[in-house]
Amino acid sequence: MGDLATLLLLLVLMAIAGTWLVLSRARDRAIQEARWRCQQHGLQLLDETVGLSGLRLRRFRGQRVLERRYSFEVSIDGNDREAGHLWMVGSLLTALILPTIELYTPEQVGEETSMTEGSNIVPFRRQSRDRDIRH
Repeated sequence: MGDLATLLLLLVLMAIAGTWLVLSRARDRAIQEARWRCQQHGLQLLDETVGLSGLRLRRFRGQRVLERRYSFEVSIDGNDREAGHLWMVGSLLTALILPTIELYTPEQVGEETSMTEGSNIVPFRRQSRDRDIRH
């Protein structure tokens, strides 16, 4: 009976090690994908890493698959931190969310935002720490 318990424990440990290796390779692939996409869009990948932030079952190409969500942080101009996300099935990128770049002229940044009467639109602007724009 002791040999059966030892064998079962060994199988469980091997399954855990195998799962860890598969997830480690998937994370490395996600880091490569995030790095390439950030470079493609002119963003800086901060900390050069991604973190697994979610799993979900999804129908993909007619099959039910496990889709992984990775989160990471990017910088648009070197003075900020913005969240980015990518979803992967296996080593295939299925979705990507990156922050958008909003450009304002110096006049737009300096002027106060006012709402017209009867309007339900509230304009939002990125607040710069020193309120200047560097080109």
